[in-house]
Amino acid sequence: MISITEWQKIGVGVTGFGIFFILFGTLLYFDSVLLAFGNLLFLTGLSLIIGLKKTFWFFFQRHKLKGTSFFLGGVVIVLLRWPLLGMFLEIYGFFSLFKGFFPVAFSFLGNVYNIPFLSELFRRLHGTSSMV
Repeated sequence: MISITEWQKIGVGVTGFGIFFILFGTLLYFDSVLLAFGNLLFLTGLSLIIGLKKTFWFFFQRHKLKGTSFFLGGVVIVLLRWPLLGMFLEIYGFFSLFKGFFPVAFSFLGNVYNIPFLSELFRRLHGTSSMV
């Protein structure tokens, strides 16, 4: 069993609040203050969960520099009160950073919860026709 420290528990909460503020800021027609606060909480929570060194290592790997520059550039642009452009840059950077994680997540959800749509989507993404 994996032990979770108190800092990681706090990090999960801070990340959750960050995602909430980002979604709430988006619902309120890209309110720049809520989006900026959500971005700061999300990045702070992520660093509390996995640690500062691992966070730095994740964002600044050579093959992830493009996604990192778009994501962090979007955060800076949102902080400069250009929320729509900043969110578009962040979304592109987010998908670029986590593109290797999405097939794993779809596979996990498709296999564990037996959701037909996700299982079919995963099979199409990998181009396999096996029913296993």
